[in-house]
Amino acid sequence: MNNSSWQHRELICLILYALVFYVIIIRRSLHLSHDHYGKLYGLRPGWIGGWYNDVSDAQWRNFHANLPILTVIFGIFTMVANMMRAFYHLKAKGMSIVWLLISSAYLSYLHGACIIFVLSIAVVNFLLVKIFGKKKYFPFVLWGFNISVLICNRVFEGYRFSSIGQHWAYLDNFRGTFRWHICFNFVTLRQISFGYDYHWACCSSRLDQKERNLQNNNFSLAVYLCYLVYAPLYIAGPVLSFNAFASQLDTPQKNYSLREVAWYGLRWVFSLLLMELMTHLFYYNAFAISGLWKQLSPMDVFIIGYGVLNFMWLKFSLIWRYFRFWSLISGIEAPENMPKCINNCYNLNTFWKSWHASFNKWLVRYMYIPLGGSQRKLLNVWVIFTFVAIWHDLEWKLLSWAWLTCVFFVPEMIVKSAATSFQAPGAFGEFVFRELSALAGAITITCLMVANLVGYVIGPSGMNWLISQFLRKEGLPTLGGMFLTFYVGTKLMFHIRDTKQRKD
Repeated sequence: MNNSSWQHRELICLILYALVFYVIIIRRSLHLSHDHYGKLYGLRPGWIGGWYNDVSDAQWRNFHANLPILTVIFGIFTMVANMMRAFYHLKAKGMSIVWLLISSAYLSYLHGACIIFVLSIAVVNFLLVKIFGKKKYFPFVLWGFNISVLICNRVFEGYRFSSIGQHWAYLDNFRGTFRWHICFNFVTLRQISFGYDYHWACCSSRLDQKERNLQNNNFSLAVYLCYLVYAPLYIAGPVLSFNAFASQLDTPQKNYSLREVAWYGLRWVFSLLLMELMTHLFYYNAFAISGLWKQLSPMDVFIIGYGVLNFMWLKFSLIWRYFRFWSLISGIEAPENMPKCINNCYNLNTFWKSWHASFNKWLVRYMYIPLGGSQRKLLNVWVIFTFVAIWHDLEWKLLSWAWLTCVFFVPEMIVKSAATSFQAPGAFGEFVFRELSALAGAITITCLMVANLVGYVIGPSGMNWLISQFLRKEGLPTLGGMFLTFYVGTKLMFHIRDTKQRKD
């Protein structure tokens, strides 16, 4: 039997296994939701078939509730901005003023008087960049200032005007509808991006020719502030570099045609309908929020954990793609944050390139490469993931998630480095290498599930409980089945990868 025929038969077996797996998961999930809905928190009457809707996730609940008004607001914003560009043939400077005015109105609604804090910190950062941007030690100034601000924002919870003086205290009654220091996490990334891009434009040849040709007047205060508070990407991103933003502000993106942008929006609507169906039928997040899953069998714990991670992926995908859609209409192309489905990642490197991908690109550009790149990779991951945890929030469970990810990352990097130098001798060697890679993928997927559940759901205190569920006698069959399923899933991903490579 030749290799092609064997792979074809293997693929059929893998697909059949996957179909049976998802039938079991869906059926059991429906039973769990039906049997326990009366004990779950965060369920509201839904609009599909009389079922309840799981809105237990605060982030999704707020986005979902504000979706109509956001759509109206961004529709008006983009129409005004595009009309101004078309009628007056505006370039970067003119468009920066237009978007700055629009975004200022948006921020005034979101943050009220707290827009003073946002603009004050932004101006101080701009002055530091202009004063120290040409110095060799500038990166220390830039990072020191922005990390200090990031931590202080969290510790003092966005500050109080009354702490400045009693005659300012009345402004605390006008703090808007959205906490400014939560949104400022993304502003911090943009401030660092502006600082580095200016520093490299002045002192380094590390950027490509297109970026080095960015005109100096694009590093003006107006373009800088527009970049920081650009309305379509302000709340949640995606993140793009200052150079990329300024160049597209001058010349709108041409990678997406009007038809492609419309198709992108239509696909988003289909994804939203999928999310609505998911939250009406399967109450994964409500089980996690309520803590009820701790009373279930190991098999049910696995189903809830797997479901929560898929819910999180779809939630973030919808939020990020919504804002990216409006940015595309406005002529600014930001990186896609979720280029791959969560169920099509079998190693940590691929996962982080596909989950919040724009943030990953930012980290590579402004942290990984300046810290030494691949020459210091084993050390860099600890610094980078610690920053990512602090950037998200000052919580022990996020630091636990970051350090767990690093612990899982190090063995993968060592094995990957050894594998690149290994040449499989003949067909049998290739077969063995492929099987070992599939087993490694199953282990990695398990580690990813544990790290993300600890970081975003159960916290470090729940890690012992999670592990004990699967190491006891009742949980061992589930653990074995889980590894087998992830092994099968990894092999399916290999086939998907091979198919794409043949097409390319």
